[in-house]
Amino acid sequence: MSKVDIESLKVELRRGTQIMMVLSQLSNKEYGYSLLEKLIDKDLSIEAGTLYPLMRRLESQGLLESEWDTSSARPRKYYEISDLGKEVLDELLNEWKKINEEIMKIVGETNE
Repeated sequence: MSKVDIESLKVELRRGTQIMMVLSQLSNKEYGYSLLEKLIDKDLSIEAGTLYPLMRRLESQGLLESEWDTSSARPRKYYEISDLGKEVLDELLNEWKKINEEIMKIVGETNE
């Protein structure tokens, strides 16, 4: 398999986990750039061009709530996980753990 194919598969795999990672970091209000920095500080490779549309989509699905802070010279939109988002995050994390266990079981069998 060529490197290009592997890289596209990695991107596809990562795309499915980004929702969990973003939701997990929004227990406190964050604006987009502060969340981006927080994720980068935790070694999560995510582009602003990926994060901002993802946050808007999660908000439209009711998983995030937002409000504008216009008290400073630069208005900022702050996001926070909603109650529904917390429920969905718990469900996704449980499913991720299950999938991870299944993968490790299968990978372990093929490596023996």
